[in-house]
Amino acid sequence: MNRRRVTVAVAAVGVVAGATGLGVLAMPAGAGPAPVLPDVTAESLVESVITAEPTAFGGAVEVDNDLGIPALAGMPQLSDGASSLRMWTDGAGRVRVQLPAGESEKTFVDDGRTSWLWDSAEQTVRKVSHGGVAAHERVEGAPSDPVTLARDVVSRVQEFSDVTVDGTARVAGRAAYELVLTPKPTERTVLREVRVAVDAELRAPLRVSVLTNGTNAPAVQVGFSDLEVGPQDAALFAFTPPAGAEVTEVRPEDVTAEDRSAVDRALTEADPRVVGEGWDTVLVARVPADALANLDPRPSGEDGQDGEWEGRRERGADVQGLLRQLGKQVSGPWGSGTLITARVGGVLIADDGRVAVGAVPEQVLTEAIGQVK
Repeated sequence: MNRRRVTVAVAAVGVVAGATGLGVLAMPAGAGPAPVLPDVTAESLVESVITAEPTAFGGAVEVDNDLGIPALAGMPQLSDGASSLRMWTDGAGRVRVQLPAGESEKTFVDDGRTSWLWDSAEQTVRKVSHGGVAAHERVEGAPSDPVTLARDVVSRVQEFSDVTVDGTARVAGRAAYELVLTPKPTERTVLREVRVAVDAELRAPLRVSVLTNGTNAPAVQVGFSDLEVGPQDAALFAFTPPAGAEVTEVRPEDVTAEDRSAVDRALTEADPRVVGEGWDTVLVARVPADALANLDPRPSGEDGQDGEWEGRRERGADVQGLLRQLGKQVSGPWGSGTLITARVGGVLIADDGRVAVGAVPEQVLTEAIGQVK
């Protein structure tokens, strides 16, 4: 299994699903008059994105999704509608992200040695030591910052795109060029184009707007409403658990050989891999039966029905039946299952646990899932 290729595919799928708001940042429309900038070629903008280096910054990010997917409890940034977050990084691996969720907030802090996740609603802190591993080496092949993620996605898609420059824009008060990547006619995708705003001074990506066929309204808009580029207060990257918080610590030495073996077995059974290239990319895997049975597909906003859902869980919830409520039943030479579609693509979940997800039509998903044995 090529873990780097799978990681990049996950990132690409996440972009079209609105799940990478921290990685590639889009600015909502109406940010002021377009600036007048010197002419630049699309090729030079692509090159600048691909070769951009991480930089220190802090800012407020606004997220506006119109994906046509069910709301996700506790994660408004991944649900339809408007939401916000704040993010800071020192450009060298230290990060702070604050995710408001109603009256509560989740805060993630990476101080370079330890990662902390604070949930104010649950009053819990999860502490994970890096075990002496450098920040950029902690996950093999995984992007560790916004610039790196944007660089990987653009480098993977540009070969399969018609790339142009379509004027300029102003992103959080900063002048930027509009880089447009349109799928070549041979690509099979439900997406019409991806627009990337590239900072005119830093030549770093500031914006990605994802547009689908048949409409001029973006399906995904995520972006800075405020941005400060430069060194950030070091105190932002330090964390002390609040008084009374329940702290759970995960240390590398606590992970036993049996635990690692179990993870390896799970990865082997799931066999996540990429089918196709470019815009046709589909991520496929196999979900173990016990994992599927433990899913809680309850939509958010149904607080008054907790007893009903708990009762169903105790009796053994019909997960397949609940998935069918979210999608439609489909079948073919590959088998049978449930297809859940959104404006930016779809997820095909076979009855036997095979899964395929991508920004592609149903036919491409069924072709890809047919390759999972």
